[in-house]
Amino acid sequence: MTPVLLFSYGTLQDPAVQMANFGRLLEGTADQLVGFERSLVEITDPKVVAESGLTHHPIVRPSDDLSERIDGTVFRISEDELRAADAYEVDDYHRVSVKLASGLEAWVYIAA
Repeated sequence: MTPVLLFSYGTLQDPAVQMANFGRLLEGTADQLVGFERSLVEITDPKVVAESGLTHHPIVRPSDDLSERIDGTVFRISEDELRAADAYEVDDYHRVSVKLASGLEAWVYIAA
C-alpha cells in the first residue's frame, strides 16, 4: 500500500469519525495549512451530523493573507480510506492538493 497524505483541520481528527469511516484510529502528525482562512458551514446530512455530533463543521477558503495558517493533522491513509473520506465530506467541500507548512504535499478538503 502506498500511503496517501490527508490533512485534516476538522472532524476527521475526531476518533469517533475515524472509527465510523475508516474502522480504525488514524495516526498523524501536527502540521499547518498555509494561506487559508477558517469559518464554519452548517451540515444538514443526518449521517454526518450523527457521526460528528456537530451541526456546524469547520471549512477553509484560500486567503489573500499568505501569513494565515490553519492548525491540523496530516494522516497517512490508504486509497480506500481516501475514498471513504470523500464519501464522508458533504457537497460544501472538495478535495485539493496543497503544500503544507512542513513542505509535505497532502490532500485537504476546502470550500467547494
